[in-house]
Amino acid sequence: MSPATSTDEEEKDTFKILVATDIHLGYLEKDAVRGNDTFVTFDEILKLAQDNKVDFILLGGDLFHENKPSRKTLHTCIELLRKYCMGDHPVQFEILSDQSVNFGFSKFPWVNYQDENLNVSIPVFSIHGNHDDPTGADALCALDILSCAGLLNHFGRSPSVEKIDVSPVLLQKGNSKIALYGLGSIPDERLYRMFVNKQVTMLRPKEEEDSWFNLFVIHQNRSKHGATNYIPEQFLDDFIDLVIWGHEHECKISPTRNEQQLFYVSQPGSSVVTSLSPGEAVKKHVGLLLIKGKKMNLQKIPLQTVRPFYIDDVVLAEHPDIFNPDSPKVMQAIQAFCMEKVETMLDSADRDRLGNPRQPEKPLIRLRVDYSGGFEPFSAVRFSQKYMERIANPKDVIHFFRHREQKEKNEEINFGKLVHKPASEGATLRVEDLVKQYFQTAEKKMQLSLLTERGMGEAVQEFVDKEEKDAIEELVKFQLEKTQRFLKERHTDAEETKIDEEVRLFRESRKENTEEEDEEVREAIHRAKSHRSQGAEQDVVMSDDDLMAAANDDSDGDFPLAPSRGRGRGRGQARGGRGQNPPARGAARRGRGQGTGQQQTSSSRTSSTKSMSIMDAFKSPRQQPSRNVPAKSYSEVIEDDDSDLEEVSFTPSSPANQRLSSSAASSKRSYQSQAARRAEALSDEDEFDPFMGSSASRRNRR
Repeated sequence: MSPATSTDEEEKDTFKILVATDIHLGYLEKDAVRGNDTFVTFDEILKLAQDNKVDFILLGGDLFHENKPSRKTLHTCIELLRKYCMGDHPVQFEILSDQSVNFGFSKFPWVNYQDENLNVSIPVFSIHGNHDDPTGADALCALDILSCAGLLNHFGRSPSVEKIDVSPVLLQKGNSKIALYGLGSIPDERLYRMFVNKQVTMLRPKEEEDSWFNLFVIHQNRSKHGATNYIPEQFLDDFIDLVIWGHEHECKISPTRNEQQLFYVSQPGSSVVTSLSPGEAVKKHVGLLLIKGKKMNLQKIPLQTVRPFYIDDVVLAEHPDIFNPDSPKVMQAIQAFCMEKVETMLDSADRDRLGNPRQPEKPLIRLRVDYSGGFEPFSAVRFSQKYMERIANPKDVIHFFRHREQKEKNEEINFGKLVHKPASEGATLRVEDLVKQYFQTAEKKMQLSLLTERGMGEAVQEFVDKEEKDAIEELVKFQLEKTQRFLKERHTDAEETKIDEEVRLFRESRKENTEEEDEEVREAIHRAKSHRSQGAEQDVVMSDDDLMAAANDDSDGDFPLAPSRGRGRGRGQARGGRGQNPPARGAARRGRGQGTGQQQTSSSRTSSTKSMSIMDAFKSPRQQPSRNVPAKSYSEVIEDDDSDLEEVSFTPSSPANQRLSSSAASSKRSYQSQAARRAEALSDEDEFDPFMGSSASRRNRR
């Protein structure tokens, strides 16, 4: 057998996979210098896949930097995928698993290269990350747009938040078989709890379990940022052979063995610098993964188009021979020393660029200065202006910080420990943590009495990260309604002290049951999205007549009516006379009369919910106070031939009014004739008369 034939036989049984994570398309796209960095590097990654003739590309999440990428970002991504991944080159592997399970959430539940309308040469498989995760009323993300267009295969989505069953995509090429597992980004604390409670299951093929190479792609915190704000490697099943770990930006692409679970972990890192930290300064790579049977080989491929990043640290207290805090010219000496450090890093960037013409010209430079020990920082703005034409990030080239001095121990500052701790703390600074810290340290009168810090933090995070403008409002409404139902079920007396105690106990029980609280937050966010979409549809349907009728309702609502029995019918959906108990303003959709019908538009429903309090839930409609408007000074009774009675009663304010009320029976015929004349003269365009019978107005409309 010739060497060429032997090589061909090996290629028939060998998977070639290009592995990359955290590409962050669209990062700083509006920056004049760095705006195209992510697109240029993504172009290089796809070109590497084409040149190496890979079977498919595997992405570990965060393909996009924003949850709602711009049109430019989407357009460029689609352009590059179509340029490199579409073609006549045949795909050499096949799918053995049930694709309706692997891609069941898609409108096209099959892999894109098997679509008869598409011509795909390099399939792309990707999970979603925390930057481009599904959101909105339909739980869609940017990857779903690419999937619907046939450019990408989005897998690893979990339809349930209570139990996760990870079903693999089963691939076969020759005699090699891969079970590809994927799990898109989930909040670390929630996923940590689900692993502890045995709610995450990795499904395995029924036939020949030991013959499959088990490849798992995950996008979570790998390093420990808190008690439960990460996923330990020990949580993963021991039958896995290789884990591709996304989300961590430091490049550690060489597989490392976990001695406890006996699998390997590869952390490709990001392909663009998104934070000026030491981990980002490591050389960026992608991986070429070769799998044959149960054996693997991962080759590192350095990226040539990544903008170089150099970082250095200066501790002024470590140079007492150069800097004296009491010297009048110490600030000039510090500035000159920092300029020398920056020039040294610029020289290193020039030398590295000589062998790589594809590298961007302007590097990223970061100098961190610890000015502890009585020193003062100089102007960073004035310092940065000297490097406007030489550095890609002149505004944040220098960073001053001061370490807290310990009075008891006079030890030398270990800068390695010093910079490591702020980096870990900065990574865990999240919106929900800030909300929780604020309410824990706030004064007693500012403490939450109905909502919990956890729920409010989740709602604020949705508002900040996902631009869900109604998230906080809907959470408050949802928790208010649930608390009201709880109090009604407990039959709590309408006393403020007892209600406060019951609310406090109910709030504490919710804080203890974190799973139920997470479910409540998700339901409230879903309601916000649903109500917003319904409100938009109803706003389109509403006509000009409806708006005019609503305006009439608001003007008519200024007349207070006392409770009495009667019949009447408005022009809208609600039924009831003007003489009935007045509900909240806007209860009837149209018509001059206010009825007891159910509100139809979501905007009125929102205002009605906002106006209700806990105490209102225990008061009957008769107990609710009416507006303090001076009462009319006479009483009137109107009768007509249709036997429709409408009695409008007002409290007399003087003896003369009482005499007028007692003589109402003798003047009944006179009032009837007046009512008849009003009915003939009144039309649909007339102003509302609170003293006219509903039957008369009804006859006039006929």
